[in-house]
Amino acid sequence: ANEVCAWVIHYSTDYVFPGTGEIPWQEADATAPLNVYGETKLAGEKALQEHCAKHLIFRTSWVYAGKGNNFAKTMLRLAKEREELAVINDQFGAPTGAELLADCTAHAIRVALNKPDVAGLYHLVASGTTTWYDYAALVFEEARKAGIPLALNKLNAVPTTAYPTPARRPHNSRLNTEKFQQNFALVLPDWQVGVKRMLNELFTTTAI
Repeated sequence: ANEVCAWVIHYSTDYVFPGTGEIPWQEADATAPLNVYGETKLAGEKALQEHCAKHLIFRTSWVYAGKGNNFAKTMLRLAKEREELAVINDQFGAPTGAELLADCTAHAIRVALNKPDVAGLYHLVASGTTTWYDYAALVFEEARKAGIPLALNKLNAVPTTAYPTPARRPHNSRLNTEKFQQNFALVLPDWQVGVKRMLNELFTTTAI
């Protein structure tokens, strides 16, 4: 990319951080990946920073898209099959739509082409914070509003330890996006905006 003076866009992750505390992570905060995924993403960031001046690195988290499998579709399927569900309530982040990432990336590229000094590392997620439990609760609320029949009548909040996984998951996936919003003159929407739009499209275009 350097040889042809091209810009490189790289998507990274909140997993580069240890996931501790309750304060949104800033770009300059010390990294300490919890798992191999985070380690490889951090290595990618460093390689790009060292070898390509024209780069935009976007750390994001809790990404979803309307097409393919996602958390909301899984919750809806389970809620149609079961009367009781347990969802993790001690991991915090902002569900961020792939559509939002694409729109913001396109805007950032346009700005960068005219203002190369915006090159660098940014946090890019929707605004606000939620947990997987509250995310699921919103999905079920919107489904009922849309007349989707659910068998579910009890939603339980549980800690991460209730669902052990081979790879450790961060409790705090909050990312501070002030740098991105200031440098690119954008106001990022609340996470509920994108999720509700995705759910509305899901309810009106597919049989759940």
